[in-house]
Amino acid sequence: MTVTEEPWNWRGGRVREAFLEAAGRVADLLAEPAVAHAWNDPSALKDFSVRGLAGHTFRQELELPGLLARPVPTEPVVSLREYYLERVVWLDAGPDAAVSARIRRSGEDTAADGHAALLARVRAAVGKLRTAVPEAPAGRPVHVPTWGEWSLDLDDFLLTRLMELVVHADDLACSVGLPAPEFPEHLTAPVVDLLARLAVRRHGPADVIRGLARVERAPASIAGI
Repeated sequence: MTVTEEPWNWRGGRVREAFLEAAGRVADLLAEPAVAHAWNDPSALKDFSVRGLAGHTFRQELELPGLLARPVPTEPVVSLREYYLERVVWLDAGPDAAVSARIRRSGEDTAADGHAALLARVRAAVGKLRTAVPEAPAGRPVHVPTWGEWSLDLDDFLLTRLMELVVHADDLACSVGLPAPEFPEHLTAPVVDLLARLAVRRHGPADVIRGLARVERAPASIAGI
């Protein structure tokens, strides 16, 4: 691993523990009556319904037990840095792009059976992951067929999921009138680190530093995703 890639590394037991804790917390948010009540309403995100947002939030968690039960994939493993800087196609796409529309449709499809059914599937998947994730060996690759002919290290994959869970938990809570979830620092620290690096990718270091440190020269936005 080169020096430029090293800061992207959050591998090890703590990211696995953080992912599992976040998955359980966000599943508890999904179980809130306010989510069920607003299931068919628009969400806080453009063109996303609450049900579509919920389905999108947990789509990878629902698939991960099956991915870990398969034989170890043989596709080459790319670094997290390469994943975000060279492989991801949705990161620079606006809400009207074709890839964004596909993401929304997949979320709707995942939640098509209704709130209670999705919640039951999420609880079951998280239960399986509480065993499968700690038991997976270090360096175990994960291959998502729809992404391409490459894999991610499991711990890198879990960091991407931790970020998505924390970000979309806020989206979901905002969509149904609930307070923003209060995640502990051991869950938010790796997410903030990753989002800062993605913000630099999009805006450059000067704007991100100004956005964090200088209200006098802060840009309108330093959002990274």
